[in-house]
Amino acid sequence: METIAERLKSALLSLQQSAVDAHRAPNSVQLLAVSKTKPVSDIVLAYEAGQRKFGENYVQEGVEKVQQLQDFKDIEWHFIGPLQSNKTRLVAEHFDWVQSIDRVKIARRLSEQRSPFKPLNVLIQVNINDEDSKSGVAPTEIAALAADIDALPNLILRGLMTIPAAAQSEQQLQQSFAHMHQAFTDLKASYPQVDTLSMGMSGDMEQAIKAGSTMVRLGTALFGPRARP
Repeated sequence: METIAERLKSALLSLQQSAVDAHRAPNSVQLLAVSKTKPVSDIVLAYEAGQRKFGENYVQEGVEKVQQLQDFKDIEWHFIGPLQSNKTRLVAEHFDWVQSIDRVKIARRLSEQRSPFKPLNVLIQVNINDEDSKSGVAPTEIAALAADIDALPNLILRGLMTIPAAAQSEQQLQQSFAHMHQAFTDLKASYPQVDTLSMGMSGDMEQAIKAGSTMVRLGTALFGPRARP
């Protein structure tokens, strides 16, 4: 049975090879380790193997992990799940990034509750396939939300995140990723600080990187099948 360190090494090699195959620099794509439902001990093992970026979906669980690992000063914590307005303060106070902004109310609360000495990096979540079961804005709504976020003092708009529909053919998936990359390109043209397209997971990493993703979110590939929360 592979260790977390071995899985991480294998994932990084696959990520780098996918970038090279797409005629991109090997270091042009970052790996976010999705550690939701995994014990702190697994995060420590990944950290000891060199991983520094971790993603959490559930507010209380994520905050507890941040607090338990507060001595690991160089961990970068990303909140990647749906965020309700009554939980924004916890996220604003403990996380470095929020990848799941889909309405201005949440963005305003995060800005109000964030320390002005360390702005919060945020991504707009895009519902690229218009699924009722998923959060995120429509592509046509990106520009308006981006303008609202850019006006908030304690947030830094860094880019876009998406979770494409699972039941898609290879061609449909490529099309979804291409649409996202175009939206990302358009956003970068208006906001020079935008540099992150969080797109691709364990099952579609290669296609996402080929389409221009700058960050892939891997959980199962690193930690194995996840337990129930």
